[in-house]
Amino acid sequence: MCLSKMQKDNTLTGKIWLIIDKNGHLINDIDTDMIFHNQYLAITDINIMGQYAFDNLEGWEDFSKKADKGDIIITGKNFGAGSSRQQAVDCFISLGIQAILAESYGAIYKRNAINSGLPILTMKNIDVEKLNQREEITIDLKNGTISNPSIEIEPFSQVQYDIYKAGNLFTYGKKIIEK
Repeated sequence: MCLSKMQKDNTLTGKIWLIIDKNGHLINDIDTDMIFHNQYLAITDINIMGQYAFDNLEGWEDFSKKADKGDIIITGKNFGAGSSRQQAVDCFISLGIQAILAESYGAIYKRNAINSGLPILTMKNIDVEKLNQREEITIDLKNGTISNPSIEIEPFSQVQYDIYKAGNLFTYGKKIIEK
């Protein structure tokens, strides 16, 4: 299901996936090839892309089988570095992932996610040891707050919020032109 066709709420509530290594640390430098391997690039149907999410990330190859619609991903620094492949965003939209929280993002990935209406938020501080896998959190996108004090996030910019509410950049642009 495409996020752009879903109701866009100001708050998101979902269970978290802490994308951690075997030592319990958030994984850094997850590139687009780990998110959506290049062997699947011929797939153009967003509805089936989700099954390949993290298929090339050691220890997380079965993520798509475990993830539920409405989940929220938390990961380390430099998430989505690498190529500009849109499938690395679309595979999460396909799964119904509500948001991604990371310490930082690859620039192209961040732009692709924002343009697609997938909420990605930058964490300022996080204490992973105080979080539990599959714990439920609530994110207030408008105010940039989160229900768990172990995580601090930067709020959306106004443009990012407007694109998210519109569904994606194309719909947002169309609304601007129509005004």
